[in-house]
Amino acid sequence: MNPSVAVVILNYNGRHYLEQFLPSVLASTYPALKVVVADNASTDDSLAFLQQSFPGVEALTHDTNEGFAGGYNWALRLVKADYYVLLNSDVCVTPGWIEPVIGVMESGAKIAACQPKLLSYKEPGMFEYAGAAGGWIDSLGYPFSRGRIFDVCEPDEQQYNDTIPIFWASGAAMFIRAELYHAMGGLDASFFAHQEEIDLCWRLQLAGYKIMSCPASVVYHVGAGTLPRGGRKVFLNFRNNLLMLHKNLPWNEKLWKLPLRLVLDGISAIKGLLQGDVDFFTAIFKAHFAVHGLWLKRGGIRRSEQRRPLRGLDGVYGGTIVWQYFVKRKTRFRDIIQKKVL
Repeated sequence: MNPSVAVVILNYNGRHYLEQFLPSVLASTYPALKVVVADNASTDDSLAFLQQSFPGVEALTHDTNEGFAGGYNWALRLVKADYYVLLNSDVCVTPGWIEPVIGVMESGAKIAACQPKLLSYKEPGMFEYAGAAGGWIDSLGYPFSRGRIFDVCEPDEQQYNDTIPIFWASGAAMFIRAELYHAMGGLDASFFAHQEEIDLCWRLQLAGYKIMSCPASVVYHVGAGTLPRGGRKVFLNFRNNLLMLHKNLPWNEKLWKLPLRLVLDGISAIKGLLQGDVDFFTAIFKAHFAVHGLWLKRGGIRRSEQRRPLRGLDGVYGGTIVWQYFVKRKTRFRDIIQKKVL
């Protein structure tokens, strides 16, 4: 018997994406599948459109927009299945995209989450920013992917087609065991959006589970569909990354890594200011003030119960991609990941 799979699409004012991409999800060939659209307090006509055009699709409605993290926590409490698929509304899937991933996850009880290969919808021959062929992290907590270093995405030349353990699976198309999602407390709602899936995967690894990449499954992601690039996005990325490090690193690593990260973030902000990007500069310093406020507030950050050094976890690069990218000018994953794997 096939395990049950629930594809849950969190929608916020994404009527045009539902119209464009929901048919591809409904064309999935996996037999034990249900598709759920969880509406996160949309103000457009998403729900009316869904009811009229796709009456067979289960719809959940929320009266508050709690972001990606809080929205999924709310929705998944109402969905019963063996596996959840957290799928962005701006993702186009292929008919057989579910079967390879479930095959990987069923191969071992310790496999908690898995992602397909993410390619760009606009440029199908290129990896997509949100996760490419699987997420990694460096020694200072900077996330990157097999196929994407900072803002540079590689062409897909089948160079990352192996199924391997990774550090984090993209929230744009994340498969996860339902029981583990709830056992881990779900996504951290304080993140609102951005890097909450990295935090969840980190906590899963600390609890002894594995995260996998399954490039035999391919999906196409538009990117920046619900939160366009800009000051708010920069703020959340920098704030949440620091929160994630504070939550999951042991104290002896936090003691020097967090101050160093604050300095490096400051350099990045000043560089943006010198290039005329005032919003980028402002967003980073707002992020730092927000983090300091949460650090000073007792209970402001939900810490991981089990914390240990990054060393020994899957998908960790022992150097720093800041040095490799900005100083050594390396922009491809395979040129960076050679020997320094923790």
